[in-house]
Amino acid sequence: MIDTVDEYRIIVDDQSAGLRLDAFLGTILPDCSRSYAAQLIRTGRITLFQRKAKPSHRLRPGDEILARIPPPEPAHIPPEPIPLDIIYQDDFLIVLNKPAGMVVHPAPGHSSGTLVNALLHHCPDLPGIGGEVRPGIVHRLDKDTTGLLVVAKTADAHTDLSAQFKSRRVGKKYLVLVHDHMATDSGSIDRPIARHPSNRKKMAVTMGSGRHALTRWRRLEHLAEASLLEVDLLTGRTHQIRVHFSAIHHPVIGDPIYSSSNWGNHSPKVRRLIQPIRRQMLHALKIRFKHPESGADICFSAPPPPDMLELICALRKAYTDVSS
Repeated sequence: MIDTVDEYRIIVDDQSAGLRLDAFLGTILPDCSRSYAAQLIRTGRITLFQRKAKPSHRLRPGDEILARIPPPEPAHIPPEPIPLDIIYQDDFLIVLNKPAGMVVHPAPGHSSGTLVNALLHHCPDLPGIGGEVRPGIVHRLDKDTTGLLVVAKTADAHTDLSAQFKSRRVGKKYLVLVHDHMATDSGSIDRPIARHPSNRKKMAVTMGSGRHALTRWRRLEHLAEASLLEVDLLTGRTHQIRVHFSAIHHPVIGDPIYSSSNWGNHSPKVRRLIQPIRRQMLHALKIRFKHPESGADICFSAPPPPDMLELICALRKAYTDVSS
């Protein structure tokens, strides 16, 4: 962690030519991620030949960079002794199993009880990562989605893991319960996603606009008027799984935004099982990435939460009773 303003004068060599200014600085300055370097460039704390530059500037041999790195601003987020289900931890990262109902970072309406509050209690040095107000967070899960989440413990690990997520080198598999039976054993959904045109809190599949989104799935099991799927998320758009399966008329069971009324289409027996569910039955089951320090391939898994397991068992039994 930087405690005082530090100044660096850097002359770009031949090997670094062609790199983006922000990416270059994110690899050589201590406790400085690429995103934080971009912020400092935009505010004029990092200059090129003592003039303001753009984070995307491509370096040339002999470029002179002057960097004035301020101390990280206090996160202003109180640590809270909230229990964490930690799957793995070392000096560089934490892999944890997030429960349903936990918001990842503070936001209006969720100033406490978040994952970041818990992390700051568990790892008090996290606020020093790049001066960011979301310490260590490199990706996120929706409030009521459960499962694996990776958190960086150092600035270098944060930069490396963020780059892996951005370049789609992280393998993510989800366990998902959707309404009704899928017609095939596997498939993919390749449809762009953007903000809903009339409801800004929702996302929607769009035609000819939006960001590219690709979801692959395979059916694990037929259940009573439902399907249990393993989903491979190849891009990371907001609400991607929920939006994609809703778009093909197999919304995620329990989703309060994209499938709130689908339980009414089921038989009375299945309706009684699904109607009480108030959150999406979506679980981040597996994650695979390269360790930011050693470069080794590592993979983790987390079992589904009890409420999801109970519903799977109940729907399995209902399907068996009808089939027998």
